[in-house]
This record gives sequence, C-alpha cells and structure tokens, in this order.
Amino acid sequence: MTQHTNILWANLAPGMQAQVTRTATADDFFVFANNSGNINPMHLLQQDADHDGLRDGVAPSLWVGSLISAVLGNHLPGPGTLYRAQSFRFTGRAHEGDVLTAHVRLTEKRPPNIALFETWVETADGIRIVEGEAEVTASDHVVAVDLHAVPGLTVQTHVHFDKMLERVAPLPALRCAVVAPEDANSLAGALLARDHTILDPVLIGDRSRILAAAAELGADISALELVDIADHRSAAARAVQMVHEGRVRTIMKGNLHSDDLLSEIVKRDGGLRTARRLSHVFVMDVPGLDHLLMVTDAAINIAPDLECKVDIVQNAIDLAHALGLAQPKVGILSAVETVNLRIPSTLDAAILSKMAERGQIRGGIVDGPLAMDNAIDLEAARTKGISSAVAGRADILVVPNLEAGNMLAKELTFLAHAQAAGIVMGARCPIILTSRADDDRSRLASCAVAALVEYGMKPL
Repeated sequence: MTQHTNILWANLAPGMQAQVTRTATADDFFVFANNSGNINPMHLLQQDADHDGLRDGVAPSLWVGSLISAVLGNHLPGPGTLYRAQSFRFTGRAHEGDVLTAHVRLTEKRPPNIALFETWVETADGIRIVEGEAEVTASDHVVAVDLHAVPGLTVQTHVHFDKMLERVAPLPALRCAVVAPEDANSLAGALLARDHTILDPVLIGDRSRILAAAAELGADISALELVDIADHRSAAARAVQMVHEGRVRTIMKGNLHSDDLLSEIVKRDGGLRTARRLSHVFVMDVPGLDHLLMVTDAAINIAPDLECKVDIVQNAIDLAHALGLAQPKVGILSAVETVNLRIPSTLDAAILSKMAERGQIRGGIVDGPLAMDNAIDLEAARTKGISSAVAGRADILVVPNLEAGNMLAKELTFLAHAQAAGIVMGARCPIILTSRADDDRSRLASCAVAALVEYGMKPL
C-alpha cells in the first residue's frame, strides 16, 4: 500500500509547494467525456491539432485544470482537503501525449482552516497553459489514504483495429467471392467492406434471397456481379473455381454452414489446399492491451495433433507478419507452465518450442508450455520465476484444442469487450470466416486482415 497522510492546517506555512506530473492520453479524454457528458469532437477524434503529422486530440481544458485537484487532495494539504473555490485562466492547449505538471504553492492561511494557493499547469518545456488560484479547507486532524485504493478503469476503445484500417485504406479493393450472402447480416458485411473500398464483392448464391436481403437493407447492389446458384455447396465450389481462374483473390463466408464452404476449399482435387494444414486465427483488439492479440485455432481443427499444431503455429506467424509484426512472440498454452507427462499439451508445447529453436518453425519466437496468466502478464511470469522472451508478452496464443480456443476467444469478446476478426490461413488465399454474432466493426476488420494477408503474400 502507498499511504499518503495530509499536512495539518496548523503545520502549513506560506511558500510550501507540491506538484504532480501526468502524461495526457486519449483514454483520459474518453473517461472525462463519459463523466462530464462533454463529447466535443475536438477532444475525441484525435485530429492533427499541432500540425506535426500525428493525430492528437485536444485535451479538455477542465480535465487539465482538474490535475490541480490531484495535488491538493493527495499532497498539499493532502487527504481530507475540500475545495472552496478555484479559478482558471487557460493560456495554452494540451494534446494527447503531452507530459503535464500541475503545481500548487501556498500563499496565505486564514482562519478557520482556510488555505489559499497559487496554481498552475505547465508542459514539459515549462510553458504554462493554466493559471489560477485555489481556496480550500484543510483538515485539522490526520487523514491517510492509499493512493492505489481506487479501482482501475478500462476504456473500451479499439485503437489497434483503427490502425489496421488505416493501413489497408490505400490498398486497391480486393476482389472477393462472397458465398451465400442471403440474409441482411451477411450481405451488410460485404457491402460495408465495399463502401470502405476494402473489398470488391462478387455475390454468389440464391439471386432472389440476395435481392430480398438488399431490399431489407435499402442497399443498391445493381453494380455488383451476382452469380445465381441456389445450392450452397455449389456456390462454394463456384467461389473456389473463381480463385483458380484469377477472378477473385479471397473468399468470404455468408449465410451458410462453415462445413459447406470449407469442404470445397479442402478438396484434394480442385480445392485450395496447400502443403499447409488450414487453421483459423482470431485477431483480437482487447481494450487495455497495447498490441493485437491472436488466438488459434478456435474454429477448424478440433483436436490437433503435433503435426497439425506445427502448421497452426506457422500460419499464425505468417499472419502476424502480414499485420506488421516482424518477429511475433508465440505462447503455446496449457494449464501449467511446466512439462507434465500427464498433460499432453505440455509435451506438444515443449516440442514446438524446440522445433522453433531448430528452425523447423520460422519467423517468430515460440515458447511453452505457458499458462494463460504468465503468457500475457509480466508480473505473473515474474512471480512464477519464468525467464522468457515470450512470457508476459505473447502476441499469439496457441490453444491445445478447439474447445479451449473457442472459449478463450468468446471470453475475451464478451467479458473483456474485445473485438475479433476471423480468418482462415493455409489455403491458396485468405478465407474470411465471419460469425452471425459479429458486429459491423468485426466484419470490417476481418476483411481488412484478409486484404493485408493477400497483398502481403502476392503483388498488388
């Protein structure tokens, strides 16, 4: 515990000073917007306010001024202090990323228990952006507080998906076969990607149902190619054929069973198989995590053996490269972080780690077995005495089986408020495998992942 005790009014003396330093973040501005109701877009849209080529929101002025209250309430006079008055003169602006220091200096004492302060906030280069005076009531008895007693907050923003969409924006729209977009939900995802110039969709399925879905959405699809095939397996086969013909470069699942689509993709004759086993990867934007997190395999390989896991790991590493990670850190998950002969997944994890050391898995740092906590949390890894380049820093989590992966991905989505994009790797082209539960943002992100993979693997 970090106990802070106040300075009693009787012990205060003019000239006493205190300060607090804090870096302004976008999350601070979002929390302030929620608390105050002030949703001025100047504070939330992260514009290039200082014309340095970087987007940075303008800090709300009263948020900047409120830093002064942290000095008064925590340090001088400290816990037990109550405001009587505070004036502000805003002489400059702060932006996201600025390091700000709030200062207070005691100028006068007045009975009973009143203290007057000069107050100001300045940037790292000493420029004052807020000036004013505070009048407070200081406590005449001891008050102590633990500064870490307040619960933390996680802001539900998804900045990593924002950056990914920025990366894909300049790329040409990827020609995509959308199989059976026969309901409003699946068709809307394809049209959203079209509107963001990520995909150029070819609609394959029952013409009457697709037109009905478009009418329900109020969408004009007259400019899109529409291939009328009512049978879902036949529609999936046509999509595969179009990849072979070079007419499309990716396939997107619509309103059909995944098995109907994947069975055509994995056919030995005429499918899209490669030497690599197909595997699914969730790309997840988890609020509070400072990087994208990938979870594999949660949708295709039910109980993968060691040989299959080699391909699962390599597919995920290749995807990470396409997303801009030069050397992703791969954590092979199990229930424990030590090899246990009675837990087969720990044996697989140890073998996969050694295979990566010997170059049989390339392009990433692989370590395991790791439990979930010490794969993603540095403090948990240190507590367990784990010394590893991956522990506490994993970009990719490889689960023992489909059940574990599916539960982990859904826990992150519904409990940690993550957004998830889904893609199948290991075929001749990326396969966009969306779920009916996906929102528009997740569907758009899945399409963006496919574009980055395809344009990363082959020339524009």
